Amino acid sequence: MRRPGIDTARVTLLTDKALVLFSGGQDSTVCLAWALERFAQVETIGFAYGQRHVIELDVRPRIRNKIAGLKAEWSDRLGADHIVPLAALGAVSETALTRDTAIEMASNNLPTTFVPGRNLVFFTFAGAVAYRRGLKHLVAGMCETDYSGYPDCRDDTVKAMQLALTLGMDRRFVLHTPLMWVDKAATFALARDIGGQTFLDLVVEETHSCYLGDRSKRHPWGYGCGECPACKLRSDGFARFTAA
Repeated sequence: MRRPGIDTARVTLLTDKALVLFSGGQDSTVCLAWALERFAQVETIGFAYGQRHVIELDVRPRIRNKIAGLKAEWSDRLGADHIVPLAALGAVSETALTRDTAIEMASNNLPTTFVPGRNLVFFTFAGAVAYRRGLKHLVAGMCETDYSGYPDCRDDTVKAMQLALTLGMDRRFVLHTPLMWVDKAATFALARDIGGQTFLDLVVEETHSCYLGDRSKRHPWGYGCGECPACKLRSDGFARFTAA
C-alpha cells in the first residue's frame, strides 16, 4: 500500500543506479545533475571517436570534480567514469565533426555535423557497460527540438533503442532523455532549478559546446568560437533565458 506523502516512483529511483552519457557539453552536464538528484548511484561514460572538438573530453574530469563539490549527496552518488575509444566511428565518418570540412547543410537536408549512427553506437556501448556494471537506467541529452534535426536524437529513435537493448541483452533498460522537448533557454533554466546559481555558473564556465573546439574566447554564455551552429544555438538560448 502506498503511504501518504511518499512519492513511490522517486523512492524507487533513489535505490536504482544509472549511467549518464556525458560528453562534457551543456546538455549532458545538466543531465548528469538531473540524474544525481534521482538515482542512488550515477556513473558516466564518454566516447573518443576522433571528434574535431576533442577538447570536450578534456573538460569532463574537471566538470565531474566540480559537480561533486556542489552537494554532499551528489558527491556520495557520483561513481566511476568510463571512456570508450571509438576511433573506427570517426574513421568511417566523412562529417564536419570528424574532418576539417565546412559546417553547412548537406543535400539530404541534414547538417554536415551529423555523424551517421553515432548515438546508436553510443547507446549500444553504453548498454554493454551498463550490463556489466549492473545499471538499469541510461540517461542522455538528446533533444528532438534542437535545430539540427539529427534523426538519432529523435524520441522515436530513443524508444526504439530502449527496446533493442532490452531485447538484445535480455535485460530491462530504461532510457531517459530529460531534454527531449525543451530548448536551450529551458535547459539553462533547468540547470538553475536543479542546482541553483552555482551549478548554472558551472555550466556556463566549464562545459563545452563549440564544434570547432575553441576555448580561446569567453562570451556571456561560455567559451566558443561564437560562429558555429552549436555556439549560435547556445548564445541564443542564453539570451532568451536571461531576458525571461
